[in-house]
Amino acid sequence: MREADGLIDLRSDTVTKPTPAMRRAMAEAEVGDDVLGDDPTVQRLEAAAAARVGKEAGLFVPSGVMANLVSLMTLTGRNEEVILGDQSHLYTAEVGGLGIFGNVFLHVLPNLPDGTIPVAHLQSAIRNAVYTPKTRVISLENTHNRCSGAVLPMEYLRQVAGLAQARGVYLHLDGARIFNAAIALGVDAAAIAAPFEVVNFCFSKGLGAPVGSIVCGSHAFIQEARRTRRMLGGGMRQAGVLAAAALVALNTMTERLAEDHEHARTLAEGLANIQGIRIDPSRVPTNIVIFEVDPATGWTSASLQAALKQSGVLLSLSGIRLRAVTHYEIRRVDIDRALTVIQQTVTGSATHAPL
Repeated sequence: MREADGLIDLRSDTVTKPTPAMRRAMAEAEVGDDVLGDDPTVQRLEAAAAARVGKEAGLFVPSGVMANLVSLMTLTGRNEEVILGDQSHLYTAEVGGLGIFGNVFLHVLPNLPDGTIPVAHLQSAIRNAVYTPKTRVISLENTHNRCSGAVLPMEYLRQVAGLAQARGVYLHLDGARIFNAAIALGVDAAAIAAPFEVVNFCFSKGLGAPVGSIVCGSHAFIQEARRTRRMLGGGMRQAGVLAAAALVALNTMTERLAEDHEHARTLAEGLANIQGIRIDPSRVPTNIVIFEVDPATGWTSASLQAALKQSGVLLSLSGIRLRAVTHYEIRRVDIDRALTVIQQTVTGSATHAPL
């Protein structure tokens, strides 16, 4: 909750402010020129992050969008393609950057509601004929943002890895919220990342750092990825100021994500008890709650979002649905208050709702 203005901000886990420990670390950070390779705080972050996901090396980048772009541009070449889901962040929220900057085809397959793409569909989509683009990468997302924070099962990852190995295709993981997935599955993040040649994750979502993502892979891959980052303008100079906060996030904020999951389940269960709200709480495994409003109430998602904002509850739109994301600044009391506001708004003012 934003104490200054009384708002309960559930738009995203990216709205979090850096903790006091992060601010102190930023102020005291030992820095150098990271483009020249001599920022010691960035070096510590890259090594620690890579170790957490079981990879040899890491590369600090400004954003998750750039992390995906650096990862996939480094893995692919012209006239090659990446298989990905139609609900993936890469496809729905990154402005087609991979096609524009990388001249890479996006081979889009439907995601199931649980975030997976059926292995049989992946199998039939892989191409290598002389008259088609060559499939180079399968990209998965875990947790899956637009599929209510779905967590890809470990057995599914093993099946996709077996297919990729058999067909000579790389695996990339958009693991922006990989630690949420690890908490939900009860495994280390490294176990999730193991089948993938390249994994990237964010420090600025549930971990609460102000800026930054990391790309992790082999030493050889990361060396080439540095060239890609440079080409995209992602080289930063005294980046240790930012890396210091990310280090605090990595070291102190991963285990507490379980609390966000608990709050999300409480929110989902409460929403399910509000007449006019459509949600299945069993499909909320992590910190993302996506729900619909029954048109019979007189509300649309957009009009309800606007009304709730006036009452101090901030949600985001996810297509035609509403999305709430829990994070470390959201407490149980905020969840209870948000549910009260939503119930009063939906059931008490529906006849006055703008269509």
